[in-house]
Amino acid sequence: MAQSRRVERVASLIRREVSELLANGIRDERVHHGIITITEIDLSGDLQHCKIYVSVYGSENDKKDVISGLHSAQVFLKGELARRLQMRRAPEIIFQLDKGIEKGAKILNILGQLEKERNSKEQVSVDSKDKE
Repeated sequence: MAQSRRVERVASLIRREVSELLANGIRDERVHHGIITITEIDLSGDLQHCKIYVSVYGSENDKKDVISGLHSAQVFLKGELARRLQMRRAPEIIFQLDKGIEKGAKILNILGQLEKERNSKEQVSVDSKDKE
């Protein structure tokens, strides 16, 4: 139990520091092509491996550029995390594109279209009853 609290606390600190570094510390222009949101931090129990799931708002090319820029900044981020969090060994960082928000937006769009179709069918039904 204490181990998981420690992992959660360190993951929270990593999220805060990486967010700060993404906003102000990375000079790679590819990283600034889209709006980046950290959606999840998956930190191993031994604190040696960290998957950072990011959502990128932008075109497909922007997403590819951002992920490419993040991959090239991994060594820099690891060093900065070690320094800022005063860790002897910072975890290996892997960035993953999180498509959950995209999928959610597509589902909401489909639901909106279904609602419009249902409303238009109901309107046609009401109009046909009025004519009778």
